[in-house]
Parts: sequence; structure tokens; C-alpha cells
Amino acid sequence: MLAGALATTPASGAEPADEPPELIVNGDFSAGTAPWWWTENSPGAVVDGRLCADVPAGTANPWDAIIGQNGLALTAGEGYTLSYTATSTVPVTIRTNVQMAVEPWTTELSAAQPVGTSAERVTHTFTAAADHDAAQLAFQIGGSAEAFTFCVDDVSLRGGSAPPPYEPDTGSPVRVNQVGYLTNGPKNGTVVTDATEPLTWTVNAADGTQQASGTTAPAGVDPTSRQNVHTFDFSSVTTPGDGYTVTVGEDESEPFSIGDDLYDSLRTDALAYFYHNRSGIEIDADIVGEEYARPAGHLGVSPNQGDTDVPCQPGVCDYRLNAAGGWYDAGDHGKYVVNGGISVAQLMSTYERTLTAQHADGAPLGDGRLRLPEHGNATPDILDEARWQLDFLMRMMVPEGEPLAGMAHHKLHDRAWTGLPLRPDQDPQPRELHPPTTAATLNVAATAAQCARLFAPYDADFAARCRTAAVTAWNAAKAHPDVYADPDDGTGGGTYADNDVRDEFYWAAAELFLTTGQDTYRQEVLRSPLHGHTDLVFPAGGISWGSVAGLGALDLATVPGKLTADQLQSVRTMVTGAADRYAADSAEAAYGLPYAPSDGRYVWGSNSQVANNMVVLGTAHDLTGEAAYRDAVLRGLDYLLGRNPLNQSYVTGYGERDSHNQHHRFWAHQLDPALPNPAPGSLAGGPNSGIEDPVAQSKLQGCAPAMCYIDDIESWSTNEITINWNAPLAWVASYVDDLGSGGARSPVCEVTYTSTRWDGGFTTQVVVKNTGTRTVSPWQLSWTFGDTQRVRDPWGATVTQTGPQVVAESLSWNATLAPGATTRFGFNGTASGQVSDPRAFRLNGESCGVRS
Repeated sequence: MLAGALATTPASGAEPADEPPELIVNGDFSAGTAPWWWTENSPGAVVDGRLCADVPAGTANPWDAIIGQNGLALTAGEGYTLSYTATSTVPVTIRTNVQMAVEPWTTELSAAQPVGTSAERVTHTFTAAADHDAAQLAFQIGGSAEAFTFCVDDVSLRGGSAPPPYEPDTGSPVRVNQVGYLTNGPKNGTVVTDATEPLTWTVNAADGTQQASGTTAPAGVDPTSRQNVHTFDFSSVTTPGDGYTVTVGEDESEPFSIGDDLYDSLRTDALAYFYHNRSGIEIDADIVGEEYARPAGHLGVSPNQGDTDVPCQPGVCDYRLNAAGGWYDAGDHGKYVVNGGISVAQLMSTYERTLTAQHADGAPLGDGRLRLPEHGNATPDILDEARWQLDFLMRMMVPEGEPLAGMAHHKLHDRAWTGLPLRPDQDPQPRELHPPTTAATLNVAATAAQCARLFAPYDADFAARCRTAAVTAWNAAKAHPDVYADPDDGTGGGTYADNDVRDEFYWAAAELFLTTGQDTYRQEVLRSPLHGHTDLVFPAGGISWGSVAGLGALDLATVPGKLTADQLQSVRTMVTGAADRYAADSAEAAYGLPYAPSDGRYVWGSNSQVANNMVVLGTAHDLTGEAAYRDAVLRGLDYLLGRNPLNQSYVTGYGERDSHNQHHRFWAHQLDPALPNPAPGSLAGGPNSGIEDPVAQSKLQGCAPAMCYIDDIESWSTNEITINWNAPLAWVASYVDDLGSGGARSPVCEVTYTSTRWDGGFTTQVVVKNTGTRTVSPWQLSWTFGDTQRVRDPWGATVTQTGPQVVAESLSWNATLAPGATTRFGFNGTASGQVSDPRAFRLNGESCGVRS
């Protein structure tokens, strides 16, 4: 994160009463480079308080190299004064244009200006001939046969009338989930109104016919938005269809759908985000489409300096690492172990849930189902995607024989910040490894341990490599428990500073215990000062890269292991205790979101915190079947997809009013029309009370917490996209799609699975009961092993196994399973290592309950 600039405060000072308003943002570059931009051939950086760009030799035209700023509002007939100070290492003549930002590039000012090696103040005046909502200042600095460095400072454009206070376009006051609602799920909305008495609402089908009506419930002033609001509940509407709207008075909501098959594409798109943002591989047009295709980034092909042979920062180490691969963290080109750790863990947990949750379906995550190149290898696609990041994380470990061997470097990124737009293969900056830290090392230990158990059925060698790396990293962290990231190491990339690693130790110990079964790691979990304290493991603000104990608790609560019954119940009580709190927050919130930070301020990436709380709620629902947890997840999704104070869907491509100008160096259509908007399924960071970037500071001062957002590519503090925003979104989309596929309904079957171990093998008895209302004939029961079990010698059914996937099919004499009837079958098998019983079964594609 922090992907575009360094400083967090703008130039301050009240405008003199007789001074025309200033239109340039960050003209003294005290807040870094944002919102300034430059052409790819002339990268800019702040040097000694000035913005400087290196212009290559041989540019033919002035416009071949540009430094500029967009978004200037001009009024026809008003006078303006542009002033700046500039220097050049080679005497040149530049063109200074104030113009339209798109074709036909009509100019309001176009002036030739000699610039030499001595700084001189330049002033131009002009009168605008037309109104402009978003004009552009462009210093056109190309056209020289020689290479040179151009620097500019103290840029000011004054004139016109004082701009009115920023008022976001929130569209209709009737706020709903702009994608839609599950047929049998809760359906809630919010309306912004001055009324204090209940209002009448109606639900209308696409043809305008009324489907339901009722009255709103006044909720008073919502503290997150400072809006007076009412809520309404139309859960009684269960007829599937598209184009529904809700009307309150004369106001109509955005359209939405009702159905059970609404979120399969969101799962696929949210997971495709990771392939789009892979480092070190060509992004294939046949997989993502022409507009999103690009060459491989950071493989050492000019102008890249590459990630295959990366040195440390000066004074940090004297070796170099091949740290290719992995995912670019956010809008920048950095790769961070602590942010990558939580992200890959949540992808693996999205898959692991399909092995443990009764209503989870792993098929949509399987081989050949997602948008990535590793099809046909008999490994679930979601694990192939996770492997791309896991490889990188293990490559960040300090080699044997070096000081701090086994530790992991905290991050890898450019030596200095780059500007926007900039495709990763065109990044010319040197790359550097930053010092190892305990937090990064424990991220490797935790994720590699989870990797070891999940890859065991598919790639034993890779699983063994992960297990070795996990143990090595754990031992290194125990030997060096307090090596922290430097909070001032923020040039070219975010700091990700964290000086409390009790949560990382808890998470890593939990994953190692689940994978190895060794009591040493169980004792580390039980002795942790966090264990048993719900508010420490699951803070009110939610799981995050800096608060990861909850990742370990969620897996301890769901993945079969060797906790005693009392110990398992204690962990599950923490999970449900946190879920109770988040569900209560959701029920009390006027917009239904399960997020209520204790200080009332929304943090950077608040949408990911909403999503992470939804993961906890979804897990609690998997464990208990309690509808209150499920409903809170669905209300949280409503918030992300439009039922919020801004009437904004924060997911690109989903909803009528979706975010599509998020902060990203390649997905930068707002700055360069030749480049694409973010790919569908990209989650914006969302409201941030800190408003650290200049664009947000210029428009959102004094904003209510949930209103501190603007869909602008330069607002990196509210509109960033990152891997750890999209990872919980993918988990939630998978969970909700499973609900629509049957999890929101009562199971139609019940399975009793009893397995007895003996030396080198096991014997299993399976009882299947039809708990539905229809006869099943013939029947087929499917499940997936989470380990190395292999089936042989079946009886009572034909049992086939492909990798960890198992299918039992009825025989001719037991093919009919009437309502209330049971059938039995069994098999022997072989296994090595820790063996766990499957917990997710499907009868002819429908989810089954499991009887202990």
C-alpha cells in the first residue's frame, strides 16, 4: 500500500481574502508527486523539493515528453495566472499548455518558454474561452536531440471564482445492493431522507408491476455518514428475476436481481485479480483479453532491472536473491511478504473451506475453472495461483550460511517511487531487498505450513519444500523474536512496520500444529498471551496484515487436528464470540455493515476490514448453521455493492455505479485513455478517515467517516486496490455463491462417516440418509480428502478416486434412496502422515449435513 507518494500532509495555510483560488494541487511537491503525472519515457521524482524528470535524447516533438496535472476547473471569461520556476541541465525551449485533457486538446494557453540551468520565475496570464470541468496543465518538454533533466517547482494557477465545496454524486437516495439478493436470503435497503415519520416503499419488477410494499423504519442520523436515514426490509420477495427496483416516494433505486446464481462470476473475477497482478510472467490475452494483456514485468528485460538477481539496500547484506514471481502488492510494483502472506493464506483458506464446510463446493475452484495458465495439471486452479506467491515468499528467505539465515526479507520494491501510469515491464527503477524481519519470517512459516498440508495430495515434492521452509522460518523467528521493520523505511514502497508479533507467532504455531500434529506447536498456541482472548485474536477493526492471529484461530476451529475437545471448543468460542460482535454491529448499522471501529474512524482499506469480518461471520455460520451470522455476511456484501452512504459499488464491473478509477499504474484509463480501467472484480479500498493523499485532502476535508472516499486514480489513500483487499473478497464471494447453490437451504442429506485407523491404513464406514422430500435414484456421493488417503477394497458402492477427489456411486440393488431412508457402504484404504476425516459431502451435487 501507500503506492503513490510519501508525504501525508498537504501544503497548508489559509488563502488571503483578496487572493484568487489556487487550482493546482501539491504545487510545491511537499506531498510527494501526486497528483502529477508524466509520460513513461520521462519518469519523475521529487529531488530537493522539486519535481524532476529525466528526458531521453532524440525526442522529436514537444509532446513526446510531458509533465502534467489534470482536473483543473476553468470558467469561460475568467482570467487566470500561471506561474512556476523551472530549470534544465541543457538549455531547452518547452511549451506550457493549459488545455483539454482529451482530443481535440483545445488550448486555453500555449506558450513557448526557454528554460536554462538557472532557476527563473515564469508567469503567464490568459482568459479562458470555454468552461472546463477537468482541463490539463501540460509542460511539454520533448523535442531535444540531447538527454537532459527538467525540474519544476512552486507551480501555481490562480483565478476564476472560488470552487464550491465538493459534493459527491450519490445518485438516488434509495440505496440497495446493486447486484442482487439471494432468493431466500435477507433483503434490506436504506433511504436517505429528511422525513422523521415512516415512508411507503414498493418493490417493482422490471415490467413495473408492484411485487411488495411496506413502510420504512426511521433510524435517525447515521453517525458514519451524518445522513438522516430510514431502513426497509423486503425479504418477503422471493421470485427470481432481473431488473427489480425499490421506490420510496418519487425516488427509485438502482436495479438489482433476485436469484441463487448471482455471485459465481464475482468469485472468478476476484480470483482473476491475482493472475492480472503476477510479476515475472506474461499476462496472456487469451486468458484476460487484449486490453489487459501485457509483457512480463521485472524479469530484467530493459528498461527493467529485474527481480531475478536482486541486491539488498546498501549496508543490509552482501548477497543477492532470485526473488522473481509473486504478486504486485497494489497500485505500485512492490512485493511485500507481510501483505502477501495474509493474501495467499486467505486464498488457500478459500480452498481449504471446501474440504471442511458442509455446504462448500470445491468444483468452481478446480483444475480448468479459473483464469490462469496452469490448466490440465490435476491441481485445483486456486492452489496453482497460491503457488505463484508461495514460491516468491520462500525465495525471500535468507540463505544458509548468512547472518539471520532462515529469516525472510520484509519486502522488495523500487528504490524510489514511480509515477502513474507505468506498466510493470516499463519500470526502470533499481530493485532492492529490505532487511529481514520477524513478522515476515513468521508469515513464511504460517503460509508454508498451510501449503504443506494442502499440496500434499497434488505435489508431494512441493509440499515437502513448504514444510521444510515452514520449520526453518519458525526456528529462525524463535531465534530472532524481535527484529522489526523500520517505520521510516518508506521510500519507494510502504513500510509495513509492526513491532508486536505475538499475533504472527500465534498464527504460525497454529498452522504448524495443524500440519504436523506436533505437541510443541500446540503448546505454543496454548501458551500464547492472545489465546482465549477474543478481543485480541479478533480485534473490533478486523483481521489485517498487522493483526493475523485470527487466521490461525479460524483454521484451528475448522481444520481437523489434534486439539482436545475442550481446546477445540475454546477456539470455536473465540470465533463465535467475535462473530456475535460483528453480527451485532451489522444489525445495528443503518447500512448493515459488520464494521464498527472503536474510535469511529474508518481506516485505510476499510472495505477489506468489512470483508475480513465477513470471513469470520461466514466461518461461524459454517460451524453453527446460525442464520444470524449468514445474514450479517450478506448485509456486508450489500454494503460493498451499493447499500452505503455514497450509493457506490466498490467492486469494478458490479453494479450501476461501480468504482473504476482505482489507483493502479497499469489500469490507468483515467490518465491515459489507451490504458484499461481496473479489471472486473477489483475491490477499492474504500472510505478512509485519514485522507492522506492530496486529492482526498483537497476535496474531503471534514468528511464523515463513511463519506471519505473518491473514485479518483490519484486518491491512493481511499481508492487503492491491493491483493489483501481482493483475497477476503474472493473468500466471501465463494461462500455466498455456495449459499446460493444450496447452503441457504436445509441439507437434503446427512452423512455419518466413521473411520478406524490401523497400522498403515484405515477402514471406513459411511451411512447416507436422504433428509429431503424427494426420492434419489441413482445416487452419487462425492467428497475430497485433505491429505494422502487412498481408497481400495470398497463394498456397497463403486468408489473411484482421482487425486484427493472421491466419488461413491450406488449399485443396482441400492440405487433408490427414498425420503428418510438410509444406505451404507464402506472401504479400506492406505494413508501416511496425519489423516483427517472429510467434512464436506455432496449427494448428486447437493450439500449434505454431517453427523458426528
